[in-house]
Amino acid sequence: MRNPREFFRPLAVGAPEPLREIPFRPSRMIHFFDPSNPKMAAKVPELVPKVDILLGNLEDAVQSDNKLAAREGLCRIGKAVDFGDTQLWVRINALNSPWVLDDLLQLTAEIGDKLDVIMVPKVEGPWDIHYVDQLLAQLEAKHGLRRPLMIHALLETASGVNHVEEIAMASPRMQGMSLGPADLAASRRMKTTRVGGGHPGYVVRADPDPADAGAPRPAVQQDLWHYTLARMVDACAAHGILPFYGPFGDIADLVACEDQFRNAFLMGCVGAWSLHPNQIAIAKRVFSPPVDEVKWARRVVEAMGDGSGAVMIDGKMQDDATVKQCRVVLSLAEMLASRDPELAAAYDA
Repeated sequence: MRNPREFFRPLAVGAPEPLREIPFRPSRMIHFFDPSNPKMAAKVPELVPKVDILLGNLEDAVQSDNKLAAREGLCRIGKAVDFGDTQLWVRINALNSPWVLDDLLQLTAEIGDKLDVIMVPKVEGPWDIHYVDQLLAQLEAKHGLRRPLMIHALLETASGVNHVEEIAMASPRMQGMSLGPADLAASRRMKTTRVGGGHPGYVVRADPDPADAGAPRPAVQQDLWHYTLARMVDACAAHGILPFYGPFGDIADLVACEDQFRNAFLMGCVGAWSLHPNQIAIAKRVFSPPVDEVKWARRVVEAMGDGSGAVMIDGKMQDDATVKQCRVVLSLAEMLASRDPELAAAYDA
């Protein structure tokens, strides 16, 4: 582990000072696009005002013979498009691939001043973050970047989950983590071919009826990812970085997608991936606090004054713990309202 006194010093002469606190901007959805696909690339300018984060994907879903086209396409888009308040991210190729070094070299040289976050796939442990951390510092210094590029780790291997705490604290560049259920399932030898969501075979079943052993026994489908997601959220919260749910692969099942996103929101995630435009509205709706909860939170905070003691509101006791919960909701609502006029009107912000 790096000496704490050295932790916030640049890793290369001339690199920008590392951030001591991760900026928290609206991050309800990370919308993926393939920069090698001309139709997708052409839609980027119209997507910018609709999403919080746009991510150019260079890794999975981009065929090997399109890797160079995807990288060059993202550089063209980064130079040509005004992203305003919308964040621009990239998912580079895996660190054991033949493309990743050129990904980092070309992107930092050509659009390093436009990129906000670099998503690193298949992170196995803190050593992967240390490698990218050092290389980015050298490239920032070489190209005169004024702000450090952030790192987002994709948690999609058993080793990564095993080292999740160390990954979260590996570098001041760590912006957050996403759950990658498909590759994680393969890494764990899980017997599912679904990308995110529950599984009809993963259930808890009621005991037999003693009076009628043959009677139907209710069963409830469970979430295969609950343990891992909770562990990731705790690691992120403990180290001041941001947790995201990853992809929900069944594009046509909007109901289950919304359920999965809401579960992640309630557990502490700040956003999720959107793989298709029809998931953008779901993420925007789910990861924005409900209007009634915002208004309730405002009542509690106003009634609690300095936050000490306890009060009764509508027959419910409120104390210092509940006022902290309410402040979390209000803080998020105020930030989102500053970007979204419709939410500002709904929240009376």
